[in-house]
Amino acid sequence: MEKRPRKFGGKGRGPREKSEFDQKLVEVKRVTRVVAGGKRMRFRALVVIGNKKGKVGMGLRKGMDVSDSVNKAVNQAKKNLVVLPLEGDTIPHEVNIKYKSSKIMLRPAKPGTGVIAGGAVRSVMELAGIKNIVSKMFGSNNKANNVKAVFAAFRILKSKEELRKLRK
Repeated sequence: MEKRPRKFGGKGRGPREKSEFDQKLVEVKRVTRVVAGGKRMRFRALVVIGNKKGKVGMGLRKGMDVSDSVNKAVNQAKKNLVVLPLEGDTIPHEVNIKYKSSKIMLRPAKPGTGVIAGGAVRSVMELAGIKNIVSKMFGSNNKANNVKAVFAAFRILKSKEELRKLRK
């Protein structure tokens, strides 16, 4: 009896379809909850997904193990997508935003500048497809709040056409 070579994954499944989004695990933290019998451990994952063409999303979820929390965070990120009004490979205008104790300044940059951003903000910019930007974080160093501040800034970005209509 000759075995057939397998073309796909086991258990009769076909090939796994390639997602249109790249994902980046920004942070995994171990969190605890005190219960009657002691401490209950869980994991919190912060995931950013993006298609590098102006669509980006963020998810922050907890689970019993790391893979569980990452999967939950990816599903949440797909539900929280933001479409950016990019001007070439940068943002249309400067944005200053405060989210809790995190302050973020995003400024468009000329071609050739690159992504000048630190830590968690850099990974968001790369997945969003922004290639030229200057950013500065003030206040808190909390990665989750800094990423949320960036997304709050993304939500108030307007294209040049929208800004012209608002001025009239």
